[in-house]
Amino acid sequence: MVVFVTGATGYIGSAVVRVLMQYGHQVVGLTRSDEGAAILKAAGAEAHIGTLEDLACFQSGAASADDVIHLAFRHDFSDFAGSLATDLRAVEAMGAVLKGSEKPFVITAHANGEASEDEAMALAEQGVRTSIVSLAPSVHGEKDKGFVPRLIHIAREKGFSAFIGDGSNRWTAVHRLDAASLFRLALESAPAGSRLDGVDDEGVPFRDIAGIIGKQLNVPVASISQEEAQAHFGFLGLIACFSRRISAIDCAKGWAESIRSALFIALLY
Repeated sequence: MVVFVTGATGYIGSAVVRVLMQYGHQVVGLTRSDEGAAILKAAGAEAHIGTLEDLACFQSGAASADDVIHLAFRHDFSDFAGSLATDLRAVEAMGAVLKGSEKPFVITAHANGEASEDEAMALAEQGVRTSIVSLAPSVHGEKDKGFVPRLIHIAREKGFSAFIGDGSNRWTAVHRLDAASLFRLALESAPAGSRLDGVDDEGVPFRDIAGIIGKQLNVPVASISQEEAQAHFGFLGLIACFSRRISAIDCAKGWAESIRSALFIALLY
């Protein structure tokens, strides 16, 4: 299968490309730079140059592929509403050329990104095998640039490691290669309209995360109020109080038995 992957050189996207190619898929990766194109070509993938604003590029890539995985996202937290609007336009553009094709179309869930998710679910009724993958707040692994490294940086900068209230809210986690395997499984076998959770644990209390950061940095650990969260954490203020406890069984609800087994194997290894 030829898979069009947006965000193909990103932290998660590069892992998805790697896993897809390991399982015999051909990959055409969307990248915005010559440097990204060189990385993709070195990995054995084909490069498709374009930006998030270039909707024609999204459409041509989706139309010429057998499958689509959408991972690209503009991480501009100073205008997050604008980032979500850009993502919706990309989903709409690719969906327009995929209607009636029965091709798999896997998108990534984002906080407050219900519009893109609703669009994907609508496409499931229009001949597109859409699925939505929601990832844990912590997608960890080599060269992690996500939320936990940011929390470490904030604790170092502020001189203490914080949690909100009693810190009982839980953050789930998943390794980036396990997340990549979930995207592959969704692409290959998830029924139209599936919602899939990429998690590898039931959730860790945020105060424990703050405690480990404090211990490793040798700085105090302290509770702050919800009102203080944004000033302390910046854009992570809302995410820092996020809470979700989920079990491996919950992750697999709605899947066929073969997909359920494959997911558990992927998460174990």
